Amino acid sequence: MTSSEIRAQFLNFFKEKGHKIVPSAPMVIKDDPTLMFTNAGMNQFKEFFLGIGKAKHNRVADTQKCLRVSGKHNDLEEVGKDTYHHTMFEMLGNWSFGDYFKKEAIQWAWELLTDVLKIDKDSLYVSVFEGSEDDDTLEMDNEAFDLWKAIVPEDRIILGNKKDNFWEMGDQGPCGPCSEIHVDIRSAKEKAEVSGASLVNQDHPEVVEIWNLVFMQYNRKANGQLEPLPAKHVDTGMGFERLCMVLQNVRSNYDTDVFTPIIREIETITHTDYGKEGETDVAIRVVADHIRAVAFSIADGQLPSNTGAGYVIRRILRRAIRYGFTFLNTKQPFMYRLVKVLTDTMGEAFPELKEQRQLIENVIKEEEHSFLKTLEQGLLLLENIIRKNKGETVDGRKAFELYDTYGFPIDLTALILNEKGLSLDEDGFGKAMKEQKDRSRAASEISKEDWVVLTEDLEQEFIGYDLLEADVKLTKYRKVTSKKEGEQYQMVFNLTPFYPEGGGQVGDKGYLEAPNGDVIYIVDTKKENNEIIHFAKGLPTTTSDTFKAVVDKRQRERTAANHTATHLLHQALREILGPHVEQKGSAVHSKYLRFDFSHFAKLTPEELRAVENFVNARIEGHLPLQENRNVPKAEALKEGAMSLFGEKYGDTVRTVRFGQSIELCGGTHVRNTADIWHFKIRSEGAVAAGVRRIEAITSDAVKDFFTENYRMLFEIKDRLNNAQDPLKAVEALQEENTRLKKEVEHLLKEKAKGLKRELITELEAFDGVQFLAKKVELDAAGIKDLCFEMGNQRNDLFLLFATEQNGKALLSCYISKEVVASKNLHAGTIVRELGKYIQGGGGGQPFFATAGGKNPAGIKEALEKSRSYIV
Repeated sequence: MTSSEIRAQFLNFFKEKGHKIVPSAPMVIKDDPTLMFTNAGMNQFKEFFLGIGKAKHNRVADTQKCLRVSGKHNDLEEVGKDTYHHTMFEMLGNWSFGDYFKKEAIQWAWELLTDVLKIDKDSLYVSVFEGSEDDDTLEMDNEAFDLWKAIVPEDRIILGNKKDNFWEMGDQGPCGPCSEIHVDIRSAKEKAEVSGASLVNQDHPEVVEIWNLVFMQYNRKANGQLEPLPAKHVDTGMGFERLCMVLQNVRSNYDTDVFTPIIREIETITHTDYGKEGETDVAIRVVADHIRAVAFSIADGQLPSNTGAGYVIRRILRRAIRYGFTFLNTKQPFMYRLVKVLTDTMGEAFPELKEQRQLIENVIKEEEHSFLKTLEQGLLLLENIIRKNKGETVDGRKAFELYDTYGFPIDLTALILNEKGLSLDEDGFGKAMKEQKDRSRAASEISKEDWVVLTEDLEQEFIGYDLLEADVKLTKYRKVTSKKEGEQYQMVFNLTPFYPEGGGQVGDKGYLEAPNGDVIYIVDTKKENNEIIHFAKGLPTTTSDTFKAVVDKRQRERTAANHTATHLLHQALREILGPHVEQKGSAVHSKYLRFDFSHFAKLTPEELRAVENFVNARIEGHLPLQENRNVPKAEALKEGAMSLFGEKYGDTVRTVRFGQSIELCGGTHVRNTADIWHFKIRSEGAVAAGVRRIEAITSDAVKDFFTENYRMLFEIKDRLNNAQDPLKAVEALQEENTRLKKEVEHLLKEKAKGLKRELITELEAFDGVQFLAKKVELDAAGIKDLCFEMGNQRNDLFLLFATEQNGKALLSCYISKEVVASKNLHAGTIVRELGKYIQGGGGGQPFFATAGGKNPAGIKEALEKSRSYIV
């Protein structure tokens, strides 16, 4: 069977067992502060397991896009080295929310694998939780053991420990024993020599787990104690890629048709052969795996960046690029060329790849260009470290600085050092890495106490579309502590007017008023597991009271104005630039809005004015809000509502319409576009290849903007002696300034000529190099002219000139090309290193480079240190 047929077989089997087949949730999680990525099939169903929501369907099945590259589930460094770990993978799963339990889950798993998919029963082993005396005296899962004993011989049932056979969502929350199904795909000869039972969970590449049946029956409390769940659930996950390996009778996930088309394309592009040489094979597997993770992440709306989830995606992509650079000899961007074959093979099951293909290619290509430059710079810096190194071991902390500051891969550092006959101080590197991780972990560590439940309430109601205050009852609360925020309380009410952060919009702030007049300020509102959580520094004295919950009306109105403006902006961009424009992200605050969108070029001033005018025309048109809060998603899309890639929508959605602008949206909006008052673009620029960003303001922020600009205009007129036409007066000043600049440049050139004759006499000879490091009274252009004038007379120069201007320092390094070659020097590397003495940085070419900094006092030391490069 092809992989497409295998996926369909699984889903059809459970459809016939009464399961609702649901689509995969986005791989990138946007509205859950506890996770960056979907790392298991159960993530989108967490609220049902936690008992804070009721599922529409008690039986569900799906294939879920997952990514395991951070936190507890982190397989990144294993990927490529073996044949069965992946970053992005599909997890086939069937779920029961308080319906069937162990009996049906076990029977159906065996039926599907052996009767439907025809896997040899003698190649399968199952595991059962053996119990744990260290943990609440957890007993062995005898129920699962007896159920399996009726199906398979007892010698094929393996007792597993807590690590392998007890599944937990986290330190707190639902958990329970699990029963794994393992398959042995070794040859008959190998099976006869060594029992498969002895290889289960021993990381053998051909004795692997393919399905995990989790039986959620406990809740883990903050103190570690377990309590039975009121409703028992089934959560299963089967590795799609591993299942394909078994059914297609191959020995590696990478030999299935999930990966072989990608691998063939890598072979073609890099002129390599898969299956011939170990290091090449690892690199090809890394690239084949990582292109899937990165492409799906971008399709789901997460671009590579320097923070959060974006940093993780950038790290995955860079890992692939460096494997290609080191082992496949690819010095030019190549990964973006794999997107087409990925789309051809997986686009039917995941249409977002087809829809976003051009964007995915553009972003990956741009990231490749950028990182290849970083690698080039890192190689120069590493060469300098090697040149200065004393002994046969390179300091691990210097290697860590190269890794941490410049993103230069540590494995590439070790490889190059080995080629040069040097070794890396791995302990020093590991110590520096651990120190940084400890600092990061300490800064982000959060401790959470158990929820104190006052009232069981599964139907928390959001009333904030219509009301900004309401009488509420506290249903539960807990204390949380973090280094960043200190001690806070999280509170959940039976109903709330507070909008939780989501869809790019910030959460509401406000206060809670007790009957005795005491006030608790709500500093933020977020959604976690589909529950609206209110953050406060304190807790009401009497938690059983009825409180008045009041949203900050002014902040909400400003935020609503900005959110409505993003919808009008989206419409404007599509109308003026074309239908290729799609929203790629947004941030809606009370003071400003930010809107990211797909477009291939910088907007011209005329286009920006046209966008502003389009939005303001709709504001002046007094368009009323038309919303429908419970419309079937298919019907909404048929009406022309815009949906966003990477967003998770339910069967019914809320549509928001202003004139011809109609979008699926859960955010808050103005009642009439006139409430926005005015729309003003503050900036427009690039975020990534093919993605632009507009920052804009509305309402009171625009009034403040115009007031400030009016004040500045009057100050300018005052400085210009109240000129009748300030523009003409400024133009006259500019003309005069240009003339004076030319005169100054002429004088400086004359000064440099005289200075050159003087400086030639100050050159010092060191091993065939004429050296001079000196502070001079010239500007940057004058120093450059001076360097090249002196260079025209000699071909053996090493010059470092410094100057101080407007309280800042400037270093300029000139090295004759002959000296660059003979001494293996690089002016760019040198000024970057010397720049730290003036608290700055810079770079440039091997023969000429500059660095700027904010500490002129460091010039003297920088000049002194420059001598070490040739002495």
